[in-house]
Amino acid sequence: MDETDQRLIGALRRDGRAAVSDLAAQLGLSRATVRARIERLVARGEISGFTVLTRADVTAAPVRGQMMIGIEGRGTDRIIARLLGLPAVQAVHATNGKWDLIVELGTRTLTDLDEILAQIRRLDGVATSETNILLSTRRPGVKL
Repeated sequence: MDETDQRLIGALRRDGRAAVSDLAAQLGLSRATVRARIERLVARGEISGFTVLTRADVTAAPVRGQMMIGIEGRGTDRIIARLLGLPAVQAVHATNGKWDLIVELGTRTLTDLDEILAQIRRLDGVATSETNILLSTRRPGVKL
């Protein structure tokens, strides 16, 4: 991937719906070149997809947090399965270092977040945890 591809990806991150002609003008390239580069980036897997962030994605669970979990013993798979069954859990990430898992949470209220944190802490095998509430999120090309 060269510098032009990186600039193209940056432009698409800012506005994934941008017209090929607008991208071409921004990058100083022809429309055919931009179209061919996008097709090549998709074919090579450099661009794995395009997505839309809706208002519901942002407002359905306005209280968001990340919970880092330390697991005791060998119960990681069982705990992950339990976590994935909880509606407030948006994603579970395995990690290295001090924490075994990082769990992305989203709830409607702080009280709901507090309840889900307590529920997760009670899971057999959860030895320790730490939670951070996300105050704001910024993504390339997305104005919240």
